[in-house]
Amino acid sequence: MDFRTTTVTELVAQLEARSVSARELTEHALARIDALNPSLNAFVALDAEAALAAATDIDEHRVRGDAVGPLGGIPIGVKDLEDVAGFVTSFGSALHAGDAPASVDATQVARLRAAGCVILGKTNTPEHGWTSETINEPFGATRNPWSVARSPGGSSGGTAAAIAAGLVPLATGSDGGGSIRIPAALCGLSVFKPSAGRVPNGGRRAPGSGLLGVKAPMATQIRDVALALDTVVGPDPLDPFSLPAPAAPWAPQLPPPGQVPAPARVLWAPTMGYEVDAEVLAVCRAAVARLEDQGTEVIEIGSPFSDDPLMSFLTIWSVMQLRLLGHHHGTPAWKSIDPGLREQLEFARDHLGPDSFPRALDDCYRYSAEVEECLARAPLLLCPTVAGQTPVSGHPGTVDGVESLVWVRFTYGFNMTRHPAGSVNAGFTADGMPVGLQVVGRHRQDVEVLTAMAAIEDRLDLDQRAPV
Repeated sequence: MDFRTTTVTELVAQLEARSVSARELTEHALARIDALNPSLNAFVALDAEAALAAATDIDEHRVRGDAVGPLGGIPIGVKDLEDVAGFVTSFGSALHAGDAPASVDATQVARLRAAGCVILGKTNTPEHGWTSETINEPFGATRNPWSVARSPGGSSGGTAAAIAAGLVPLATGSDGGGSIRIPAALCGLSVFKPSAGRVPNGGRRAPGSGLLGVKAPMATQIRDVALALDTVVGPDPLDPFSLPAPAAPWAPQLPPPGQVPAPARVLWAPTMGYEVDAEVLAVCRAAVARLEDQGTEVIEIGSPFSDDPLMSFLTIWSVMQLRLLGHHHGTPAWKSIDPGLREQLEFARDHLGPDSFPRALDDCYRYSAEVEECLARAPLLLCPTVAGQTPVSGHPGTVDGVESLVWVRFTYGFNMTRHPAGSVNAGFTADGMPVGLQVVGRHRQDVEVLTAMAAIEDRLDLDQRAPV
C-alpha cells in the first residue's frame, strides 16, 4: 500500500470492492505518520483513536449495505486554518495554540466528512497563512519530502508535504496568494485553485484573506483533486459570495488517462516580465514544447498584466490581516506575532490610507479585464508556478543561485482576478527538486483547466514519488 502511487480513485474502488477496509487505510496512514512525521513535521495534531473509530464505523456501514459517501474511508488531513470539530484551530499562531477546540467543522471539512473521509488531524501552516514558508512559533518548520533540508513552500506546506510523503492521499488547502499552488509546485503535486466562490469560503467567521482566499482539497494527481472537489463545490447560505453548483460533476468530464487530447491552443508567458531562474524556466519550457509536439498551438506572450499586481495584492492582504490582528497593537501579544507578519501589519497601519483598499479593489477589476482580454486569444495561459528554485528551509528561494525575496511571482495576480488556476509537475531540477507549471483558465471554466492539466500530466508521465 502506497498513497504516492495508488490514486484516490483507485482507493475508492478498492474500498467499494471491500478488498481493503477503511480501518486498514487509516492504520496505514497512522503508521506512515508515526514513521515519517518526526522528520517532516507535516501534521501538528492527530487523534488516532477517533480516526480509527470513524473508519471502523464506515466499514460496518459498508458491510450492512448503507451509503458511506463517494469518498467513504479515505483518510485525510486538514490545514490548520480550518475548523475541525474536536481540534484546536491554531492558525499556526502562538496567540491561538491554547484555544479551545472547535465545536463544528468548517464547510469544506463538513462536506468531506459527509462524503466519508476519515479525518486524522491538522497539517502545519505559517501564522495565518501569511507566507510561502511553512514555519511558525508553536510547531516549527515543515520539511520537504524530496529533501528534508528544503522547504515545502506555503502556506499549505503541511498538507503538500503530507501528500507528497504518502502520509495521506488527500488533504485540504487554501490559497490566498498561491498557498495551494506554491507548495504543490515544490512538492511535485497537481493541484487546482478553482474559480473563487466554487468552494464556500465563509461561515460565521469571515475568511482571513477576504476575497483573495480560495479553499480546495489537494492530492497528487489532478483527477483525484476533481473527484474530491465534486464533494465540496456548491453554494452555502453562510457564504454570500459562494457560487451555484456546477451543472454537472467535474471528475466524470475528465477523460481517462491516455485519452485526453492536447489543448488546441495555449498562451505561454515564460517570464511574465519577471526574473526567472534559468533551470526552472528550462524545465517549464520543455514541458510546453512537449505539448507543442503533440499539436498544441503555443502563442508566446509577455505578461497578461500591464504592471505588477504585487503592491495592490499586498494592500488587500495586509489590510485584511490588520483587521484580524490589529487590535493586538500596543499589547504584549503584539510581539508574539511572527516578525514578518507583524511587518506587514505595521505597513498597513502606518502607510495605507482610507482610499488604499478600494483602489486595490479597482485594480482587481482592471487586472481581471486584462487577463480576459489575453484569454480571448487562447483559452489557457501557461507560465512557471514560481520564479525561483526550492528554498533551503528558513531561507527564500533562489533565482540563478541568488536568494530572492520575490521568488514567488506568478500566483498572486490570479487571486486578485479570481481566475481558476492550477499547478502541475513539469519536471525536476538537476538536484531532484520538482518544478511546477501553472495553468490558468477563463472565469468559471474550471473543467477546461482541469482537462488541460490532465493532458499535461498524462503526457509528461513523471514519477511523483518523493524519496522518503
